[in-house]
Amino acid sequence: MARVPYLNREDADPAQKPLYDRLEAERKVPTANIFLALANAPAQLDAFLSYANSLRAADLSPRLRELAILTVGYATRSAYEVAHHQSHGLKAGLTEEQLAAVPDFESSGLFDDTEKAVMRLAKESTLQVDVSEQTWRAAADLLTDRQMVELSLSIAWYNSGVRLMGLLDIDLEENYPNPFPKA
Repeated sequence: MARVPYLNREDADPAQKPLYDRLEAERKVPTANIFLALANAPAQLDAFLSYANSLRAADLSPRLRELAILTVGYATRSAYEVAHHQSHGLKAGLTEEQLAAVPDFESSGLFDDTEKAVMRLAKESTLQVDVSEQTWRAAADLLTDRQMVELSLSIAWYNSGVRLMGLLDIDLEENYPNPFPKA
């Protein structure tokens, strides 16, 4: 159970209706729990949406971005992040087989050198914070400086999202399968 209420349009102050219009126009309907929780701080939710949209409009390919996000999700065992970004990965051109292989990308033949370098960077940054020069160079030799900054911002952003979801104890919606079912 989330630690703050999920505020639906009906719960919101009438002055916040435009924020819900934005949410519904820019995100999936029904609105995801993370956004309904963040609606408790409307100004921050509005800025949150703008920043997230800027990452999606980046020069970095959606495929690489989603591989990085999914890697962050698996590295942190964030069921919410993985479940929500599998569909984004499919839209970005990943196959179901590739989605299933993300946790073991190092030994998979389903990813090219650029994809593995991006996932390695995401995993190392997530688990160790500091990234080795070797890991950085492996990705930087294949991407532009702009793409590397956008990738870094995406990795850091989705790491903050994982922390936020954990801190607020955001529930995975019923229509999303849990990628980490309890034994």
